[in-house]
Amino acid sequence: MRVVHYFDYKSPYAYLAQEESLALADLPGVAFELLPYTLDIPDYLGRAEIGEDGAVVVDERTPHQWRRVRYAYRDCRREATRRGLVLRGPRRIFDSSVAHIGFLFARRRGDPRPYHDAVYARFWRRDLDLGDADAVAACLAETGIDAGDFPGFLEGEGRTEHDRLREEAHEIGVFGVPSYVVDGELYFGTERIPRVRERIEDNRASSGP
Repeated sequence: MRVVHYFDYKSPYAYLAQEESLALADLPGVAFELLPYTLDIPDYLGRAEIGEDGAVVVDERTPHQWRRVRYAYRDCRREATRRGLVLRGPRRIFDSSVAHIGFLFARRRGDPRPYHDAVYARFWRRDLDLGDADAVAACLAETGIDAGDFPGFLEGEGRTEHDRLREEAHEIGVFGVPSYVVDGELYFGTERIPRVRERIEDNRASSGP
């Protein structure tokens, strides 16, 4: 059974879902695939930027959008604290497509998990600019990947692959993360992981020994 997990490094909910999501790969009979999906946050939550002193320096959000954003980060920080994770809200909206293309680069060169885990942890400590090509290349190198060809990949083949994957995600109905596609059926949100597991178990039961 094919299970695709869509993630975005700048989503706190996707970050908190990683342990449970990646565990799906260990289930018998599962062909698991990680794919990036770059969210267009200003499209539904507006755009804002926070200065070093905590003051809002760019504000293109409605009061309703601010309520949603503030709740989301409070909610995610509660859960992160419970798990012993660091989750510091970013001061601006990042272009995560560069880090996502870094993931595609890492995947072509072997196991992308060390890079994947490092990007998530560093970004939510405010220790990585997802849109900085040099910072992403450094993260690749730190996780054992020769990043010499990354700038060319970023501007060419990698960008093309990123855009193609995003369009394919839209065609099957993906609109946010974390999302899961199980044999063509879409599930959205961490709370749907148990349903994904049930679907896998049902498939294994119907397939027999």
